[in-house]
Amino acid sequence: MGMQMRNIGVISDTHGLLRPSAIAALSPSDLIIHAGDVGRAEILEELAIVASVVAVRGNIDKAALAEKLREREVLELDGFRVLILHDLAELNLDPRQGRFQAVIFGHSHQPLIDWRDGVLYFNPGSAGPRRFRLPVTVGRLTIAQGEVSAKIINIETEFEKAGASPKRLLRAMARAARGVQNVVAGSISVPR
Repeated sequence: MGMQMRNIGVISDTHGLLRPSAIAALSPSDLIIHAGDVGRAEILEELAIVASVVAVRGNIDKAALAEKLREREVLELDGFRVLILHDLAELNLDPRQGRFQAVIFGHSHQPLIDWRDGVLYFNPGSAGPRRFRLPVTVGRLTIAQGEVSAKIINIETEFEKAGASPKRLLRAMARAARGVQNVVAGSISVPR
């Protein structure tokens, strides 16, 4: 039996604001990664309605929320290794030496898909309050047959302005109600 396709939703820099259009864009997902600056613990609980969540601590995450989240997480998805941290400037290792195929980060609020020496550097941008003239975005990774593809989704143009978010949000919540979802603390391997 071959590896199945994985749909991974990626979000960052919510700063306490989880838009319905972000939930719609992340639905359906097999897993959601939050790359820090969550802002409120309730954000992770709301994302967990859609899929299991792996999150890291950002520079604005303080007190009880900071205690729950690590600065870095490592995921293995069908043999695909992912390093998650909030600020890329704090990356103090060569991802290739750590056998990582992807580094997911946030902090800059600027969406980025960049391949360097065979490693994907992926920033989904900011899904929270608008900063300057930057777009409001989330990301999606698709892992299939050992290959990954990355996409940035502008949730204002593709969901908020299209009016699709309420219907998709209700469908996502109904799907989640049929299964058990949770917030994941610590590094995990997602079984096939």
